[in-house]
Amino acid sequence: MAKGQPRSQRFLDWVERTGNRLPDPAVHFLIALALTWALSLFLSGVDFGEIDPRTGASLQIVNQLTPQAMAGFLSTMVTSFVGFPPLGVVLVMVLGVGVAEHSGLVGAGLKRLLDLTPPRYLTPMLATVSIASHTIADAAFVAVVPLGGALFYAAGRHPLAGLVVAFCGIGGAFAANFVPSGLDPLLQGFTEQAAQILDPDIRVNPLCNWGFMSFSAVFLVLATWWVTDRIVEPRLKTVAIDGDPDDLPEVHPLSKKESRALLLALAVFVVMVVGLWLAILPVDSPLRGSDGGVTAHDAPLMQAIIPIMFLFTVLPGMAYGYAAGTFKSHKDVIKGMSEAMSSMGYYMVLVFFAAMFTKAFADSNLGALLALKGAAVLQALGLPAFVTILGIILLTGALNLLVGSASAKWAMLAPVLVPMLMAVGISPELTQMAYRIGDSPTNVITPLLPYFPLLVAFSIRYVKNTGIGTLISLTLPYSISYLIVLVACLAVYWGLDLPLGIQAGYVYP
Repeated sequence: MAKGQPRSQRFLDWVERTGNRLPDPAVHFLIALALTWALSLFLSGVDFGEIDPRTGASLQIVNQLTPQAMAGFLSTMVTSFVGFPPLGVVLVMVLGVGVAEHSGLVGAGLKRLLDLTPPRYLTPMLATVSIASHTIADAAFVAVVPLGGALFYAAGRHPLAGLVVAFCGIGGAFAANFVPSGLDPLLQGFTEQAAQILDPDIRVNPLCNWGFMSFSAVFLVLATWWVTDRIVEPRLKTVAIDGDPDDLPEVHPLSKKESRALLLALAVFVVMVVGLWLAILPVDSPLRGSDGGVTAHDAPLMQAIIPIMFLFTVLPGMAYGYAAGTFKSHKDVIKGMSEAMSSMGYYMVLVFFAAMFTKAFADSNLGALLALKGAAVLQALGLPAFVTILGIILLTGALNLLVGSASAKWAMLAPVLVPMLMAVGISPELTQMAYRIGDSPTNVITPLLPYFPLLVAFSIRYVKNTGIGTLISLTLPYSISYLIVLVACLAVYWGLDLPLGIQAGYVYP
């Protein structure tokens, strides 16, 4: 490291070196499991003077290294893994997204939407599309980011600006979305499981953050527009585009066949929306809950939210694929699912170790002890609830510089943070939202994000000497503005007592 480097560059170099030295996230859970076992052994005979709110009896740490406990751990290992709440959610969503992406529907839809946008509104439209593309999860980085660069280049604007707008809209605005995505029930599974450490009967709705996320998405789009026009594009005026002209990507218009296929897919989607609305309209609809509502946790509609989202991606994707000619037979549909599922191998390894840690942590009562002791410290400090939540946001943002996976971090943090804040009157839904706010903006300034190298590769096609430092200097203004906007939106939203989402409040109980 050169002594003459700017302090910010030295800090980013330190982040990169430190992060590269950390073990794989799967190993993090294995280490946490070993620590849980060791702590349960040493603390099992200690009287902490705490009352277990679940039983009303004295809270005791349960030794997980006794022969009986180890036998129980081994005998339930398979069911703990298979029954881990987020696992099925993610895999089912991946199957549906795989069909929509493999058919070409995702790319065609993005092109048509952006084709219809006047040049002056290209930035906010690309930001809106990028935020909404969270629905297709990590595939958005591959599908939307290069398209953003190509669209800006075709419009006579600097392509690096288009790349970072799309990249930041996907990675930095991950705490906002206009439509539900697979991440909602994924995080909800961890949150509900953690909340049940203190309250076994509590239920968390999969769309518990949707209200705030939709509200904040509007302001993140405006922030993206302002940062791009006032900071990023003026900075890029002196950066020459020196890529090989023959290698620069082009945005080809949709053919008549693709346009007709897109209209058919849209028609299928509309018919499905109308059909679902008609299905839930009757007061005695089987999709309604016991109280006649459609948003209650026990309502079949809420319990079937993932299968419904699966159908809303599979059927339009199939309609587009067959009409556009990208699908010739049912084998192509299965191939799309298979290719999407083949990318989930690492995730399943990660989930296996996360499930083992979560079970041992819950069975040992260490989570309940940390929650009660942490709550006592917070109560002694007497901090306002918003200050506490702001602390969670900043803690998560700092941790995100070193550990990129949103689900891995929340699997580790939720069993501690959720019950601890419940004990001081903060709802699990608000804690989850604070985590999502902290986890999002710093995604785009850490080289440890798995898709950051992809941004570098896309950028080099336009500007040959593009490096990590160059790109971080472009993404940093978005990161800072997103954090400010999200915190400000939460303050306003909370102050107006608007619902965080479906069946979600700010206080517990």
